[in-house]
Amino acid sequence: MEQHVRGEGSKFTARHKLKMLVYFEEFQYINDAIAREKQLKNGHRQWKINLIERVNPNWDNLWKPLRFP
Repeated sequence: MEQHVRGEGSKFTARHKLKMLVYFEEFQYINDAIAREKQLKNGHRQWKINLIERVNPNWDNLWKPLRFP
């Protein structure tokens, strides 16, 4: 996320100025995360919006920078 905020993420995120995290899921296993990512990518836009608004109705930025003591 820190790279995205600085515009140093992927070309896609830099081009579209993606700087907010409005939805995320946590997984124990990478294969489960990859399968879910593929499912999300195949979903229609409105389905994705509904998914976000169920857990984050105000579209708040959920990203908190890492802070070290």
